[in-house]
Amino acid sequence: MKSVAVLPGDGIGPEVTSAALDVVDRLGLPLDLRFGEIGWECWRQEGDPVPQRTWKLLEETDTCLLGAITSKPLREAEAELPDGLRGTGRTFVSPVIQLRQRLSLYANIRPVADLVDGRFDFTVIRENTEGLYAGYDFHGLDDALWALVRDHPNAQASGPASTSVTLRLQTRSGMDRLLRHGFEYARSHGYDRLTLVDKPNVLRHSGNHLRERLELIAGEYPEIGTEILNVDAVALWLVRRPERFGVLVAENMFGDILSDLGAGVMGGLGLAPSGNIGDHGSYFEPVHGSAPGMAGQDRANPMAMVLTVAQMLDHLGLPVPGGELRAAVRAVARRRTTVTYDMGGSSGTREVARAVAEQLAADRPAEGSSAEPRSAEQAAADRAPEDVVDRLARLDTASVSDALDSLGVGGVLAGIAPRVPGARAAGRAFTVTYQSVDSTADGFRNAADYLDDVPEGSFVVVDNAGSTSCTNWGSLLTRLAQRRGVRGTALHGSARDIAEIRAAGYPLFSTGATMVSGKNRVQLAATGRDVVIGAVTVRPGDIVVADDNGALVVPAEHAAEVADRAERVERTESAIAGAVDAGLRLDEARRTYGYAKPWDGGAQRSRA
Repeated sequence: MKSVAVLPGDGIGPEVTSAALDVVDRLGLPLDLRFGEIGWECWRQEGDPVPQRTWKLLEETDTCLLGAITSKPLREAEAELPDGLRGTGRTFVSPVIQLRQRLSLYANIRPVADLVDGRFDFTVIRENTEGLYAGYDFHGLDDALWALVRDHPNAQASGPASTSVTLRLQTRSGMDRLLRHGFEYARSHGYDRLTLVDKPNVLRHSGNHLRERLELIAGEYPEIGTEILNVDAVALWLVRRPERFGVLVAENMFGDILSDLGAGVMGGLGLAPSGNIGDHGSYFEPVHGSAPGMAGQDRANPMAMVLTVAQMLDHLGLPVPGGELRAAVRAVARRRTTVTYDMGGSSGTREVARAVAEQLAADRPAEGSSAEPRSAEQAAADRAPEDVVDRLARLDTASVSDALDSLGVGGVLAGIAPRVPGARAAGRAFTVTYQSVDSTADGFRNAADYLDDVPEGSFVVVDNAGSTSCTNWGSLLTRLAQRRGVRGTALHGSARDIAEIRAAGYPLFSTGATMVSGKNRVQLAATGRDVVIGAVTVRPGDIVVADDNGALVVPAEHAAEVADRAERVERTESAIAGAVDAGLRLDEARRTYGYAKPWDGGAQRSRA
C-alpha cells in the first residue's frame, strides 16, 4: 500500500483532481489517498497557504498529488487577508516554492510526447532550487552589490537606489545531483542522448563550471551521448524538430521556459504533466495553473492530471497501470471525438474523464475474466509493432529514405506532395483502389463509405491512378478520419477543400488538388489490395511515413531495421552539425563522424 497526500488546491484544481481520481478508481490500485488543504483559500482564511497540518500530512505520506494553486502579487495578497491579519507582517510565498525548497525537490520532470501521432517523446528536467530563481533578487543596491555593477553605463546613469540585480546561483552540489538525475532518468527510460541547455557563450564562467561538471559525470554513463546547446537554439529546434531530443537538462529559469514551450509543442498546458523529485520527497502536478476564471464551468482539460497520476504511479513503482493510463489518454486524444475546447472539441471535464475511464476499461481484461494480469514485459511485447510505427513517426523522411537506400529498397511515393504545411504522420497502410464509373450502371455510388471500416492508427493510401480530373478526398472525409483516429492520407489522385483540411491540421498528401467532384466519376474498386505508385508497391500493413518532404512507404518486414538505421543517420548528422557549430571544418566533421555511411552508426558521441 502506497500513501498519497491529495491536495486539490483551488481554481480548477479540485475539478481536474476529482475527475482524474474517478479514472484511477477503475484500476483498483493499492493506494491510500489522504486529502488535505493548500492554496489561496488557506491564505485568505488563515494567512498561511500551507498550514502546519498539511506539512504533517506530507511527512506521513509517500508522495503528493497537487491540483492547482492560485498565486497573486504582494499587494493583492495582502488585500485578501482577513481584517485581523492585515498589517501583521505576513508575506504570501508561493506554496509550490515552499514545497520545493522545504522538501528539497531539486528536479522538475516534465515529459513531452506527441499523443496523437507519436512523432516525438522527450523530457525536460529543470533544476528547482537555484539558478536565477534562487531568490537573490535585489532592488536598491548596497555597497557590495553596487561595487559589482557600478561601471556599467546604465548603472552609472541610474545610481544604486534605482538599479536592480538578480544573481544566478549555481553550486557544485546542486549541479551534480541534477546531472546525475538526468543521466539516471535517460538510462531508465531508454534515451541515448542528454542535452545540457545553457548559454555558455554569454554566461561564460558559470557556463564553464556547468560544462566541467557535465564532462566529469558523463564519464559514468558512457552509453549516453551528451551535448551542450544554447537555450535559444534549443527553443527553435523544439518547435521545428522536437524528435531530435531525448532528455534536456537546464537551470531553473531556462528549464521553466523550455518546459512550457514543450507543453505548447505537445498541444497545450491541458496535456502537460510534471513531477518534482528530491532524494527523500516528491510531489506531482499538472503544468497548467489554477485558471480561477474557469473554475466551476466543467471546461478544464483533465488529461494533464490523468497523465500526472500516471507519472506518479511510475515513481511509486507501478509502471504498468501508469502505462495503461497513458494509453487510454492517447486513444481518446487521437479520436478527438470527446475532447475539451483547447483541443478543438466541446466536451466537458467530466465527459472527457469518463471517455478515458471507458477506454481504460475496454483495454483491460473484464472483471472476473480468467485472463492473467500482463507483466510489463508482456505489455511491451504487445506494443512492439506499434512502437516501430511510433519510432518511424519521430524521424525525418529524409533519414528514413537514406535508411531504405542503404538496404536497396525503394520507398518514395513519387509525385505525392504535402497539402498541409508542417503536417507529419506515420501509420500502417490501409489501401483503397478507385476505378472509373461504369457508364452502363444506374444509381449514385458513394465511393468513400470504406472509411467507416478503417482501423484506428491507419494511414489511408488511395490510388486513383494519379488522376487529377476529379477528387477522391475532401473536408467531410477529413473530419470522419480524425474522429476514427486515422493518422493521415496519401492520395494518388486529387483532393479538394484544402483550406478546411489545413485548418483541421490533418496530414494530407496528394498528387493534385481540384474542385471537381468525384461523385459519379469514380467508384470504389477494392480495399486491401496492393497499390502501385510509380515504381513502389504499397501493401496493406506496410508503414507510410510522411512530412513536408513528401511520403514514402517502409515494407513491414524491414520496418525495425529501417528505424534503427534512420535513427543512426540522424545521430550522425546531428553530431556533424554540432561539430561544425563548434568550429570544425565541414569536411573534417564528415570524415570524423562517418558521413559516407551514416546508417552504420559510426558517429562518435560528442562530449561538447
